[in-house]
Amino acid sequence: MGTLNLAADSNPDVCVWSTLKQEAAAYATKEVALSSLLHATILDQDNLGGALVNHLSEKLATPDFSTLKLRKILTEAIEADPEIVEYAAKDLLAVQDRDPACTSFLQAFLYFKGFMAIQAYRCSHALHKSGRDLLSFHLQNRSSELFGVDINPAAKIGHGIMLDHATGFVMGETAVIGNDCSILQGVTLGGTGKADEDRHPKIGNRVLIGANASVLGNILIGDGSKVAAGSVVLKAVPEGCTVAGVPAKPVGGPCCDNPAQSMVQTL
Repeated sequence: MGTLNLAADSNPDVCVWSTLKQEAAAYATKEVALSSLLHATILDQDNLGGALVNHLSEKLATPDFSTLKLRKILTEAIEADPEIVEYAAKDLLAVQDRDPACTSFLQAFLYFKGFMAIQAYRCSHALHKSGRDLLSFHLQNRSSELFGVDINPAAKIGHGIMLDHATGFVMGETAVIGNDCSILQGVTLGGTGKADEDRHPKIGNRVLIGANASVLGNILIGDGSKVAAGSVVLKAVPEGCTVAGVPAKPVGGPCCDNPAQSMVQTL
């Protein structure tokens, strides 16, 4: 698996875009059957934002909501929130760094549904913030149908996110995820009760949440903590703590400085 070293003052979207185009060009020659796809999706685009708009619009289009309409809508979303492109680049870097099954930016960009679902969310979130709520819920619904990931457009997600495998991930309206987190399939960040208030979890930075874990209610999961697979978390988790079980209880202190980066699932 290749790596990309970024200088402190570099723009991640520019660096990632350059590498992504190089990978696409190499595969367009190597795999002729994919040449048209690679040219339309990446090589004929001007930047990472254009490639993202093209790829998502092709994926999310339906007979009653055409690719052309979606390109316009997604472009408007990125114009409303230019950080979408920067965050997409950081998400790609996270996937390449943490997932040993990832061989290239190109593989993740084209085929990792966790990456695509997060980018669809980012666009729906930008539309939601702009007051275009019904349109944002259309994107949420279509992404849920296509990727098996259901993220409310009002939820808040930081950058450097790896949503590994992704199937069955659910995130409620007032939930928050910080930066540089890794979350596996089947995770629920859910609320409690029916009150119209802040009712969902707040996930800190560098948190690892294992497969099929549920975190319920307006509780804080501290920076650098780890939630074991299959756990049900009903109480706040301190920074650097590992919790496991139903209901989840502390089972250890800091396993490392950054469990989301290490991806070690054992206790």
